[in-house]
Amino acid sequence: MRGVLTALRTERGRLTTLYGALLLLAGGGLVALVYVLVGQGLYASVSGAVSTVSPAFRLQEGDKADVGRRPEPARTTAPGESPTTEEPASYAVTRNLTNAVTEAAQHRLLTVSLIALAAFAVLSIWLAWWMAGRVLRPVAVITGTARRLSGENLDERIALDAPPGELKELADTFDAMLGRMEHLVSAQRRFAANAAHELRTPLAVQRAAAEIGLAGDPSPERVARIRERLIGVADSSEHLIESLLLLAVSQEGLESTGRVDLAALAAAELAACPQQDLAVERTLAPLTVTGDRILLGHLVRNLLANAVRHNRAGGRLGLATSTEGELTVSNTGPVIDPADVPRLLEPFRRRAERQHTAGEGVGLGLSIAASIARAHGAELAARANPAPDGGLTVSVRFPEADLPAAGQRSAGAKGG
Repeated sequence: MRGVLTALRTERGRLTTLYGALLLLAGGGLVALVYVLVGQGLYASVSGAVSTVSPAFRLQEGDKADVGRRPEPARTTAPGESPTTEEPASYAVTRNLTNAVTEAAQHRLLTVSLIALAAFAVLSIWLAWWMAGRVLRPVAVITGTARRLSGENLDERIALDAPPGELKELADTFDAMLGRMEHLVSAQRRFAANAAHELRTPLAVQRAAAEIGLAGDPSPERVARIRERLIGVADSSEHLIESLLLLAVSQEGLESTGRVDLAALAAAELAACPQQDLAVERTLAPLTVTGDRILLGHLVRNLLANAVRHNRAGGRLGLATSTEGELTVSNTGPVIDPADVPRLLEPFRRRAERQHTAGEGVGLGLSIAASIARAHGAELAARANPAPDGGLTVSVRFPEADLPAAGQRSAGAKGG
């Protein structure tokens, strides 16, 4: 009994109850309809059949019934003709016979219908149980796959083999979600490994400088050189930690937003950026966006720093804002394979292996800019510039920018 109650509490039990009740209701309604329709015309049909043969012939005492004898129709009374003395008695017999046959037929019909309905009820419950199992089979497959999943087998997929429908769409959506989870977990593991490696390297350099460079009785010149080296490593480590914290903050989303004049912000960041001997091209059209001013400043600063760091002597640096809600930073430099561009947007990814030299980045600039753009609902895209200029062009398109009037679009600041 407890097992039956447990089965009824499952989705399959609920669907079985629902399907069985609907089928039983439909069967009961059909039986009731047939019984009512047959019962309404049964008396007239039986009465007509009986009246056509009675009293056409009678079995006298001692006569034997001729089963194969064809019934003869009763005599019809002509208009104006009076019935005989026997005809009222025959009519009473016919009426009693009709009532008896009608009641017997109705009782027989009701008995057979109830028996058929009981058999149909058992069959309905079995069919409902089987049908519910077939319908819920994909759900069981999805549940089993979800139970087997862990961080080690996120590559497993349901790959449900079923015709198009809601459950097929659910399984495909679950597979797509597993793909995204696998990508995120892999990226998180790779990020943790890269961060540990990047933090371990300066610590190893500091330890080596302290143990080897300051061993024995070093001269004041050597101490000053080691001190400068340790300060440089500490600055690099501090910059790495700040970059990691900024990346984490940008991935958490925006806590406060406001209207930001992105064109003015970009001009201020460009003025503060060391441009060396680069030729600067700027086209700053009026552009106001909704966002966090501090994070947007980091976005522009990282893009400019990346463009300067990976530029070449006497190269070009471009900065532009458009009235269509787009910020663009471009630079000349080494020719980049277009297939390598998506990789450069990942944390700790560089075009070349890190040499741990002064001023070298840690490979977080573009990934931080992309994360800040996502936090603002913007889309960051990068493309490699063709030879001979080389370099990279990065554009950030904001979805909700205040577009100026037509007369203000030509009033953007231009300079070189």
